[in-house]
Amino acid sequence: MAQGRERDEVHNVALGASLSVRWVQGFPKQNVHFVNDSTICYPSGNFVIFINIETKKRTVLQCMNGIVGVVATNIPYEVVAFSDRRLRPLIYIYNFPGLTRRTKLKGNVLLDYTLLSFSYCGTYLASYSSLPEFELALWNWESGVILCRKSQPGVDVSQMTFNPMNWHQLCLSSPSAVTVWTIERSNQEHYLKAKSVKLPLEDGSFFNETDVIFPQSLPKDPIYGPVLPVSAIAGLVGEEAETFRPKDDLYSLLHPTMHCWTPTSDLYVGCEEGHLLMVNGDNLKVTVLNKIEDGPPRVERNLLSPVTMAYQKGGVLASGIDGFVYSLLIKDTNYKVEDFLEVERPVEHLMFSPSYRMLLIQTDKGSIFIYTFGEEPTFEKVLEACDGKFQATDFITPGNEYCMTLTQSGEVCVWGIEDGVCVSRIYLNIHATVLACSPSSLSAAVGTETGHVYFLDVRDVESPHEVHKSFLSESPVQHLLYDQRGMYVLVGTSEGHIFVINAKPSSLFEILGFIEMGKGILQISTVSPLETDIVEVMVLSSLPETRRSRLEIFSLPKILPEVSASFADERGRLRDEFIHKFVYETEHTLSSAVLNLHSNRVYGFCDQVPYICSYLLPEKEHSGVHILKPYQKIQSKLYGPGMLSLSPHGLWLITIAKCGILYIRDIHTLETFTRCRSHSHQGHGIQSVRISMDGQSILVNGRDDNTLVNLRWRRFGGILANDILEYSQQLTTYLKTIMDEENDYLSTTRRDSLDLESESEHAVTENMQLSTDSSQEELVKVNKIEEIPWIQQKSQEAIKNEVKLFSNKRKEIKRGIKALAKTVLDMMEENEAADDIAKLEQQEFGLDLEELERLHNENEQEVEKIRKDVEMQNLAKRYLAEIIKEECWNSMAVKGRALKCFHIPYVVENFPMKERTDEELKELKRVVQQKKIETECLKLRKEIVEVQSAVPMVKKHHEEEDEEEEEDGTMKDTSLPNYMLGSLSTDFRVHTSLLSSQLELHSREEKINQIILLKDIIYKVKTAFNSEFDAAYKQKEIEIARVKEKNVRIKEIILDLELEESVWQPEFEDCEKPERTLVVESSEISAQRHIKPWQKAKADLLVTREMERLLLTRGPDSRRRALMDMMGGVLEVKKEDILRMVIPQPAFMVKPDALWSEEERKLFKEYEKKVKELNEERDKYRKSLETEMKKLQNSIQESTQNFDEHLKRLFERRVKAEMVVNQEELKINNLIFSLLLDEEISSRETFLNNYLARKQEERNQTTEAIRKSREDLDMYKEHYDNLLAEDKVLDRSFKKEFSEIPSHQVDILYKLFKRRPRIHKHKIHAETTSLVPFGERPGSGKLNQDAFAQLMKAMDDLDSINNMPEGLDTSVWEHFCMARRAKVENEQKVKQKAAGLIEMVAFLRRRTEDDEKVQHEIEKVFRELILLQEDKVKFQLNLTIQILLKQGQVELENFQLMLDYSDAILINKIIIEDLNSVIRTQGQKKVASMMESKEVHKGIFQIEWEHKKMEMEMEDLNQKAWDIQMLFFSKDRQKYLNEQNYETLIAIQIGIMEQTIAVLDKTHKKNVENCKKLLKKLRRYSNQKDIANYTLGCNLREELVAVSERKDICNAMGSKLTCEKIAKERYKNMMRQQKLTKISKQQAEQISILQAEVERLRMKTFPALVQM
Repeated sequence: MAQGRERDEVHNVALGASLSVRWVQGFPKQNVHFVNDSTICYPSGNFVIFINIETKKRTVLQCMNGIVGVVATNIPYEVVAFSDRRLRPLIYIYNFPGLTRRTKLKGNVLLDYTLLSFSYCGTYLASYSSLPEFELALWNWESGVILCRKSQPGVDVSQMTFNPMNWHQLCLSSPSAVTVWTIERSNQEHYLKAKSVKLPLEDGSFFNETDVIFPQSLPKDPIYGPVLPVSAIAGLVGEEAETFRPKDDLYSLLHPTMHCWTPTSDLYVGCEEGHLLMVNGDNLKVTVLNKIEDGPPRVERNLLSPVTMAYQKGGVLASGIDGFVYSLLIKDTNYKVEDFLEVERPVEHLMFSPSYRMLLIQTDKGSIFIYTFGEEPTFEKVLEACDGKFQATDFITPGNEYCMTLTQSGEVCVWGIEDGVCVSRIYLNIHATVLACSPSSLSAAVGTETGHVYFLDVRDVESPHEVHKSFLSESPVQHLLYDQRGMYVLVGTSEGHIFVINAKPSSLFEILGFIEMGKGILQISTVSPLETDIVEVMVLSSLPETRRSRLEIFSLPKILPEVSASFADERGRLRDEFIHKFVYETEHTLSSAVLNLHSNRVYGFCDQVPYICSYLLPEKEHSGVHILKPYQKIQSKLYGPGMLSLSPHGLWLITIAKCGILYIRDIHTLETFTRCRSHSHQGHGIQSVRISMDGQSILVNGRDDNTLVNLRWRRFGGILANDILEYSQQLTTYLKTIMDEENDYLSTTRRDSLDLESESEHAVTENMQLSTDSSQEELVKVNKIEEIPWIQQKSQEAIKNEVKLFSNKRKEIKRGIKALAKTVLDMMEENEAADDIAKLEQQEFGLDLEELERLHNENEQEVEKIRKDVEMQNLAKRYLAEIIKEECWNSMAVKGRALKCFHIPYVVENFPMKERTDEELKELKRVVQQKKIETECLKLRKEIVEVQSAVPMVKKHHEEEDEEEEEDGTMKDTSLPNYMLGSLSTDFRVHTSLLSSQLELHSREEKINQIILLKDIIYKVKTAFNSEFDAAYKQKEIEIARVKEKNVRIKEIILDLELEESVWQPEFEDCEKPERTLVVESSEISAQRHIKPWQKAKADLLVTREMERLLLTRGPDSRRRALMDMMGGVLEVKKEDILRMVIPQPAFMVKPDALWSEEERKLFKEYEKKVKELNEERDKYRKSLETEMKKLQNSIQESTQNFDEHLKRLFERRVKAEMVVNQEELKINNLIFSLLLDEEISSRETFLNNYLARKQEERNQTTEAIRKSREDLDMYKEHYDNLLAEDKVLDRSFKKEFSEIPSHQVDILYKLFKRRPRIHKHKIHAETTSLVPFGERPGSGKLNQDAFAQLMKAMDDLDSINNMPEGLDTSVWEHFCMARRAKVENEQKVKQKAAGLIEMVAFLRRRTEDDEKVQHEIEKVFRELILLQEDKVKFQLNLTIQILLKQGQVELENFQLMLDYSDAILINKIIIEDLNSVIRTQGQKKVASMMESKEVHKGIFQIEWEHKKMEMEMEDLNQKAWDIQMLFFSKDRQKYLNEQNYETLIAIQIGIMEQTIAVLDKTHKKNVENCKKLLKKLRRYSNQKDIANYTLGCNLREELVAVSERKDICNAMGSKLTCEKIAKERYKNMMRQQKLTKISKQQAEQISILQAEVERLRMKTFPALVQM
């Protein structure tokens, strides 16, 4: 109960606790801005940071709705505007330095604002948003309303600035365009109007851009119809057609990078290509400035693309990426580059202070420099940015003075806790990951990606340095932390190893061992209570395969450094039984887990569900894995993976997550007692959080926003503070002695830090003997020093020990292996000498059967892999071949083939044809049916007309004749001449009766139907030729068969005659039988066929069975052998065998003739007779065979020549068919071109109509704007007239209001009423005037308000009672002051209204000009539409037809052939001949009538001519008489007529005048010299007078004092003398006025008399001219 009551008290106290921001450390990623002349600001994370340049003091403004977007400042009003980055963002306006919110602007932007810009004059703010609106909006930020907005989809803008001299102009630039927006105002209405700047090409040259909508330079084509714009050809009819350009017409333009305004409202634009442009602010004309090089060009530094620019007097300051600031001195159209300043990093932003005394320089890293102008310029660093984002942070023990940060590049910074000032920094030049500070000494540890851990000495915070380095492993260090008492450093790597290092510097940061965990360590948590001697460590890792998390808890005793050798094995691995390692698993995946101080409970942050759970650890020890179930569960109210951490005293549970909110909960109830939003989800939340030992400071580091926030307690006390302060005191007391000892050791070992480091690294320098071992890797000889990780060093040491331990055994095994190898080699040699039957295979001698099997399996796998690859390649090729075959062969209804002649080189090919689809046939059927219906309708119409016009009897009489004529006409139509048909298709018996005449194809449907019919004709022509080709192909097959039959007999004859002649055998070639190319013959395969073993065995078995079958079917062989022996294998002798018959010689012919008997001689004679008869038979038979062979050969020659002649005619037919096909295709192409041109004309017409509709809508808008503007102007003018009338009424009614007082007092008051105070302008120092190029901004609302306030203040001085005239009542004076103040205020209103009236009149004039421009565009569109319609009608009537002409029919002489047929028409020849005959007849008649009337007209013309001649003579005489009367003879003319040497006289006068001019010129120069001398004298005299005036001014002050004293004396004496004096002055004035009046009357009379005399003299000099 007491514990629960205490917890309730703590909870109640905690409810009042809250966190506030002490300081924020961040560096600018956007441009830095000046708030005033001494303060700059920039956004960082959720904050806007303000820095005073002089005092370096920082102020922070937090955005409560997330990360800060874009920032802008207004220097005259000293306000800051920034946007947040959330859905439907807002713009906040804050005052400075009060940092109070002035207003909040809410627009229609959905995602984000990308740019904000204040106007230099007035309360205007421009904003630009990106996706999806791309909207430019103009705000009145004081009233919080949007004045106007404009969207330009897809346009990203990189810079937006107002014109400093004219807030009506706004420039937006992007990498591809520069646009100047004009803001037009009419009373309260505002309008945005954009105008793009035409940029030059990349080389700086300009190109003439043609008008895309109304091109003027299109060529005229009289043959193929009108030439239309490219957009019409592309078929574009919408808004995209206005800007469409083909790919070939697109040119690369310059790419702007930055722009700045000038005092003359011009723009300087820097480009990526290195060019500098000057844009005129009025007409936006672009001028490319020329660069002047004084010396040789810089090779090492080249200003290619200015990243930023700032205008100054006489030029521009620009910076690039080379770290230099350049001064561009611009004169006319040239500029000169000079080095201005060198900066250590590339410069991204330049900006002048409001007074132009300072130049702000911002680098790409985020550092800020200030260059101060003056007699002795200064260059100082205001902000030095860290190199990269903050990777880790921690407090330096005890955590109440300093903290440390680590960046990814290895930069370690020390910051002050109270003010956030950077005390020192050290660059480790490594890829760092984690940082932790030791509680037991003033040291820190840094983990790296390479597996190193660097230990730093931070005793002197102003100069930290590295004292030790440990190379643990080659895997990156991901986790590094100290236990609460600083005994051990735990280092977790990505491989799952946790290294335990002695944290005390006295132990040289000894590595005690490592523990193996699973990969994917998420968090390491430690518990080290003061009352125990152990350190409990818990490691959280993920198990993605089971969707669980693993918790491994082990203990590290305090005596571990003393007994580390016994706790770890030879490889440095700590034994599980000594560290009491237990493994747990949770049902849910956890992203973070911590162990409480009593080591009996675990707190986990669930990853998949938004809960924080607590788990109770079992008290009993266990083996294996224990499943933990949640003991307590509470909703976290966070989203995204979160992290948990405990406060030093273990009573606070700190939770962070992706949302960026920090929660601090009570460890017992898990209830939140304070929360703070330091970061946002747009920056991916909080990366890490650290709390100081006393709990007074909390460091929160953002993940991606690069912002470090230091939080402090706003209300912190009671039990909540006592617990942590008490624990902090206990821990400090416990660590005090240890820290002193360890810090003393650090100071003594600082000199030996490098030696310690070199000793801690392992260097392998000894030479090791090479040895081989089948179970271990070879030890490599290392002769050079190389750094080896500690874990690898331990492994090598263990291997060394094992090698030394088992060295004798290894030698014994090696000897045995050598003996066994020798035995095997002897056996292999013996095997080679053995017989083949007894010889063993090579693989039988392999002792390592497993290795052989492994190699065999690898070989089989490799073969299988290659086989699969080959099969896949073959499959791909077969698939491709199948596609080609299907497309080019199977889909063909008629396969493409050729026919060759037998003897001449003629080749005839057929037409390959595809089968017509059902859709084509259906469309053809529809067109044919439609044509037939049209033909029948035409016939019926003709019959109806004939019936109505003819007599019924005549109809009956001529009925049969009409039918015959119709048939003849039909036949005549079907057989139209080819020159009108345009092709020779009738030669192939193709009916063309359904074709429309080429002169009648006007509509689109007719042309489409004609194309379908022409395609059908092409198909029929090809079919007709293919049928002829097929007949010829069959004929060739027959001829080849006949030749083969005859060649059989020829071969037999040649064989009988034993001739060596070859037989000509014709065959079909591949082009004639193309299907043979799709079949691969066995003879074509050059590679040897692979036969599988089972296939080979099967083939052998089949051969054996076939041989057995033949032997069984043949039977006994005696009959065959007898026939062969007796009769040569035949039963009778054939006639063909005569040539091979031989009569055997008698046996006695071997003996000599002398030894023959009579009988033998008779036998010899019979033998000779038989031989002679046989030879005669042979000759007869040979001659018959030769005759037969010649006959067969002639027959073959004749038949093949006849086929060749037929094929020759077929070739001519093929040429003609191809001609017909080409003619029809030409007609089709002409029709398709006409259809395409018709579509282009339609597209152009549609576009013009759409464009006209848009322009008419724009005209309606401009008309409505003019109407509204006129109404507003009339109303405004009425208000202005009313104010003006009121002002006049106030002036006139003044004396009436003061009629009760004396008139002289009224006059005095009226003078005072007209008197206005002088407003003393603020004097600007000459130095400031010389620096600021823009001066005072005109038209500033704030200046007007300030001037009016000064006027009212001056009126207060005038209304003082001291200025009241004497004798005037106080009430009258007060009434007078009120009336005068009302008059002054009314005059100010009149001035404001007058300015507004002028602006509204100008606005109305611009709207009227826009309306006239739109009207001009509409008229232009109407003209274009009329021309297009005329072209369309002309195109539809002026058809392109195809005519066949016979060659050589008409011959013309050279240069008499007309080629231009633009105005030609095609008509029938008979019509021309008939018309010529009629013309001849009528011409003869006309000539006869003309000859008759010729004589009559001749007399009439002669009389008329004489009459006209007399009238003209009369007119000439009258004119001469009038000229004589009106002739004026001046003296010059008289002199010209009377003087004989007139030219000489004129020359003399000219000479006199030249002399006179020379004298006058000389006199003038003397006068000028005299005037200059006089001017110098007057200047000297003026200086003297100035000195005298100054002296008199000093005297005047004294006299004024005396006058005021006398005035007081006079006032004391009374006003009687003054009244008498006033009366005398009035009398004198009246007398003087009367005298002047009399004088003026007399002078008026004299003037009238003189005028009358002048008139009389003038009339006298001119003669009276009387009209004759």
